[in-house]
Formats: sequence, C-alpha cells, structure tokens
Amino acid sequence: MVMEEIIRKKRDGGKLSPEEIRFVVQGTVDGSAPDYQLSALLMAVWFRGMDPEETACLTMEMADSGPRADLSRIPGFKVDKHSTGGVGDKTTLVAVPIAAACGVPCPKMSGRGLGHTGGTADKLEAIPGFRTGLTEREFFETVEQAGLSLMTQTGEAAPADKRLYALRDVTATVDSLPLIAASVMSKKIASGCDGVVLDVKAGSGAFMPDVESAQKLARLMCQIGEQAGLKVSALITNMDEPLGNTVGNAIEVEEAMDALQGGGPADLRELSLALAAEMVFLAGKGTREECRKMAEKALNSGRAFQCFQKMVSCQGGDPEALLRPFPLGEFTLDILAEQSGFLTRMEAAEIGRAAVLLGAGRSRKDDPIDLKAGVRIFKKTGDFVRKGEALARLYASNESLLKESAEKYRKALTFGPEQPELPPLIAGRIGVQESC
Repeated sequence: MVMEEIIRKKRDGGKLSPEEIRFVVQGTVDGSAPDYQLSALLMAVWFRGMDPEETACLTMEMADSGPRADLSRIPGFKVDKHSTGGVGDKTTLVAVPIAAACGVPCPKMSGRGLGHTGGTADKLEAIPGFRTGLTEREFFETVEQAGLSLMTQTGEAAPADKRLYALRDVTATVDSLPLIAASVMSKKIASGCDGVVLDVKAGSGAFMPDVESAQKLARLMCQIGEQAGLKVSALITNMDEPLGNTVGNAIEVEEAMDALQGGGPADLRELSLALAAEMVFLAGKGTREECRKMAEKALNSGRAFQCFQKMVSCQGGDPEALLRPFPLGEFTLDILAEQSGFLTRMEAAEIGRAAVLLGAGRSRKDDPIDLKAGVRIFKKTGDFVRKGEALARLYASNESLLKESAEKYRKALTFGPEQPELPPLIAGRIGVQESC
C-alpha cells in the first residue's frame, strides 16, 4: 500500500478499508509514515469524516497498537473517567477521588493539554514532587493503597494515539468527531478498565459546539466501548463558559483542592459529584440515587480528600502542599469592566487561548508549560458588573505576555442590559439504559 493513495482516497470522500486503516496505524507506530503525511490524512478526515465502521476499526487498531494493560490483579470493578476537553475543567481531580472513597478502584491515565483545553497531567505536575510517570508496579501499588492513581499515558499504551494526539494539537484537527472518538476510546480500551464515564462537553469552549453534536459523539463512543466489552455511560455537559473560576495549572489544582475540602465553586462541585456518582453506579454500588448520596458523603466527610492526599504521597508528592496556596506567576494584571451591565456571554475557547498566551498551554506539541501562569475569574455569565470592577486577574511569569492575553480575554466577553437565561450544567445522559 502507498500512504499517498490512502490520503487521496480520503481526501476525495472515499471509505478506508480495514487493511488501509491498519497500514496507517502501523506506519504511525513504526515511523514509516512521516508527520507530514499523517497530518495530511488527519486534515482529510477532518473535512471528509469517517463512518461508524471506519471509526470503530481505527479505534481498535489504535488500541491494539501496543499492549493492553492487565489490571486483573486489582480487585473490583475498575472505572475510568474521561472528559472530551474544556476550559477550566479540573473535575478529574475531584470526581475520581470521590469515586475512590466510595470503594471504586480508579486506575486512570491522563493526557496533556490539547488546543485551548488543559490537560490533567500538566495540572498534576504543579504539585511539588508529584510524578505522573510511573512504572506498572508503582501504578498498581498506588491504586491498591489510595484507591486511585493518576498518571500520564504511557508509550506502550495505544502508542499510535500518542503520536496522532500530538499532531492533532498542532494541525487544527482536534475537533473531529471520529478522531476524538477513536482517540478517547482506544486509550480506554487499552487501559484495561471495566467501565468508563465520559464527560462529553458542548458549547463555545468544547470541541462539540452544541448539545446535538455532543450527543452524536457520546453515542458513537458508547457504541464503540460496548462493542469492546466495556460498560460506558456519558454525561452531556455545558462548556459555554469556563468551569469553576480558574484556568491554568497550579491555579486549577488549588481550586480543586478547595472543592475536595468542601469549598469551591458550585458548578465544579455539582459536576464532580454527578460524574463520581455515575462512576459509582457503573461499579454496581447501588441505584443512581443511592450512589449520589454515597458520593456526597465521601466528599463532605473528607474521605475523598484523604484519598487524593494518599495518592499524592504514593506518587512522590508533598500532601501538605495541598493545604497551602500554590505559587502563581509573579506578574499580574486585573482586567477591569469598561461598562456596566450583565455579562451575557463568555467565549470559553477564547478565554482558554488567553491562558495559552500567558504560557499555561501549548501552541506546539513540544512547547513547555508555565505551571504558574493562569487566570482567576471574578465575574461569570449572568453576573451584573459595574464599570471599573475587576472581571478577572491574569498571572504570568513574563510581564510582556499580559497585554495580549488581556486583549484576548476582553474580546471573549459580551455585555447587555438584561440578565441572560443560563443553560443547564448537565444536559442529559447517554448509555447504560438511560439517554437524553
């Protein structure tokens, strides 16, 4: 087979055969397919799409491009959680320890920043001493001792996805439904878990712009997972504005720790509890109502925070650091309102890009991350703002980055004379006998 012919076929709207997809994945792993050809194919898929059969085939080939994790030594029904990506989305840091505190083993591999969205692995590295790169033995031991472990995707697990994931980030092909579905589910299938809860985001800060497209993605991922023998459920959640009141890395970890100790913004708390309860439900711990009560008790009692502290200690981090404010960029700039009125819209993706300009995210796959850079949000959609009030505060390690980021942030906001009607945080559920 010739890679150029496969690119041409997809460019012209053709359906790739299983043999052609296998050839592409093998070339991705062994290096025979160069970045420029893979990038061209990714763009062809972005424009032309893939049907469910192609997407399922790509998913399984990517899942089998490396060895699958064997988690059989960890007792119990093991549940993973995945978000399709949003701005300020730190729910993994809250929901997973809640589920673990309810007795659900949670071995989780997390990704790094992709486009305007942040990556959990990047956030975790803001914790002093914390290691996201673990051996298999360390991973298992952490789950056994703490109930959960959060580590980076290994080079062995779905290596084809690891390379394609990095290329998508820098070729404007992140927001492709089949590529998102194949990337997410290949990692989940390879991870060895028994079930997975998906947080499929919709809105201006998500890769799916509306609830309908998010539902379509959720159904596709649930179907792929079920074909592979996984128990899968998806929540459709709103990402028209950042989740919580922070965007960045250290600054988001700080907010997540606040939530684990009973504080934090209401939207972060509610979504984290909903996701955790769904994880507990998938593990067969009770009805959805019973699992919600279990999740609330685990959070309110402090057991979830204790699980997170134990995990941090097992992975080389300082659990005491979680009780203190995290160091942030030494240069700050407050963005002040130029008019009075209601904040009627926040373009979440643009706010994410404003954070990237501060150094909190990546423009290229090898870019370093400034863990201290970020945004603290003071006003959100629906709030009344008086002229001169602070809308947000930017943090950077380089003062020259503040001005451009502030301009980007300001352009992301819309004001009006009337208070807007806010969409629900959770629009519905797909999979496990209940749907939107």
